[in-house]
Amino acid sequence: MSTYIEEKRKVTSHILWEMKQRGEKISMLTAYDYSMARIIDQAGIDCILIGDSASNTMAGNATTLPITLDQMIYHAKCVVQGVENVFVIADMPFGTCSGDPLKSLSSAIRMMKETGVNAIKIEGGKEIQEDIRKIIDAGIPVMAHLGLMPQSINKYGTYGVRAKDEKEAKKLIEDCLLMEELGCFGILLEKIPASLASIISRKIKIPTIGIGAGNGADGQVLVIQDAMGMNKNFAPKFVRRYADLESTMREATLNYIQDVKTSSFPNESESYK
Repeated sequence: MSTYIEEKRKVTSHILWEMKQRGEKISMLTAYDYSMARIIDQAGIDCILIGDSASNTMAGNATTLPITLDQMIYHAKCVVQGVENVFVIADMPFGTCSGDPLKSLSSAIRMMKETGVNAIKIEGGKEIQEDIRKIIDAGIPVMAHLGLMPQSINKYGTYGVRAKDEKEAKKLIEDCLLMEELGCFGILLEKIPASLASIISRKIKIPTIGIGAGNGADGQVLVIQDAMGMNKNFAPKFVRRYADLESTMREATLNYIQDVKTSSFPNESESYK
């Protein structure tokens, strides 16, 4: 197995734009805590996303909706403490950017000032363009999130692939062009047909990051618990597992329990005199 680590540098939104222009794919994983962020930053990842998927992976909720701005700020602060080179993006949770530009700006300012992240990500298109415009005009970098938007799951009623029909695909393309026009530095495309993601990536100059959107996007993101095999009950088609940490950690825990029960831990060399 090969390891890809290049000379370390601080990644910025401009560097991400340059990567797209020269055809270099962008790597992104989620993280929600200091320890995990430190490991993947040192491995040379380009971007870390503090996703509102923390609602699922860290709190055990069924959807992303329950997580609050205060909780997202906590996770973002932990991640920022663990990184040196990576570009860090934080999700704005449900209800914080939803049609009230001044409220949205206030929430975005809190996220930036209290955490030290480099940018925020917002779900939604034309319907919240004034919110996004207000935030960008204040100097805050925004990544748009289009396609399947988990914060709208109650509207969809399903996590199925979006933009399969012509009408929704047309709107998605229009929204992507609008996000570029508003000044977003990138767009995350979730669970859409691979051919559509390729078309969008060619149409716009800003980077696209795909999750369940095929290989035509300018980069890819996965939830780290999925990629590392820590949550094997969740197995959508687009997830590739790069480790089996669930089995490794279970076996290690069993070994620890056995050592404690048999008094073989701690031994003499692990004890103080």
